[in-house]
Amino acid sequence: MLNLNTKQLADPKFTLFNGNDRQFYFNLKSGNGENILQSEAYRSKSGSQNGIASIRKNAAIDDRFERRASIDGKFYYVLKSANGEIISTSETYDSTQAMENGISAVKKDAPYAILEDLT
Repeated sequence: MLNLNTKQLADPKFTLFNGNDRQFYFNLKSGNGENILQSEAYRSKSGSQNGIASIRKNAAIDDRFERRASIDGKFYYVLKSANGEIISTSETYDSTQAMENGISAVKKDAPYAILEDLT
């Protein structure tokens, strides 16, 4: 019997889109549809595609995740490339454990996430 209250899982995906500022952005959504990270702004589509490739490459390396606390007591992480440049930033979390769960989801999902190009 199908439980209609259970959220259907889908493949994790990168969603590439244009912002109101005409720059390119992407999000990584987990299989449950939750947004687990978002990019910085890119001036070109190819730049944003390179950013996605960098996330796929760097997500498996724990040292590339920098754990941070915001001034309002929330927690978040940034993912950095090999040269130390920030590639993406997470949403904020209420606890360090929730943040660690987010990092685990990125590590698991990013290498295999499909690309949905909305540009």
